[in-house]
Amino acid sequence: MTEEPCQCPDCQRFYKEHDRLIREFPTLKQQQELNWASIQSFRTLTGKVTEELQKQLSDKHSESSTDDTQKIEESEITSALEELDNVNAYLFSIEALMEKIFDIKVSSNIEEKFKEISKELAPDPLNIDRLILNRLFHQTPDLPDKRDFK
Repeated sequence: MTEEPCQCPDCQRFYKEHDRLIREFPTLKQQQELNWASIQSFRTLTGKVTEELQKQLSDKHSESSTDDTQKIEESEITSALEELDNVNAYLFSIEALMEKIFDIKVSSNIEEKFKEISKELAPDPLNIDRLILNRLFHQTPDLPDKRDFK
């Protein structure tokens, strides 16, 4: 017996994004490029935030105040910097794996198979056939309830 997908808002947002990424990037090459860009943007943003926090922490040390609020802020920044160092280490590891994934090449016939399967995995939710099917299973706001036609 298969488990039903979680219906919480976070999971629903994930499923929607998951399907969108499959629809918009349906080939191996596109998925490789998408993931590489995603990792690089994550590293860039994390690196910049780390730099800013290090600068902020350095500025706080140069003020040399013993204010309790400042000590809390320094502790929070130090803790965040430690966590961001871990994130950056993980991202470097992922990048190393992605380099291996980029070594994989497939023929255009196989790329077509990727496109074909992507349509099965994540059909376009705005496709008219999909909309009609959804209306058969669920009441939608844009389709009046049957009892309104009496």
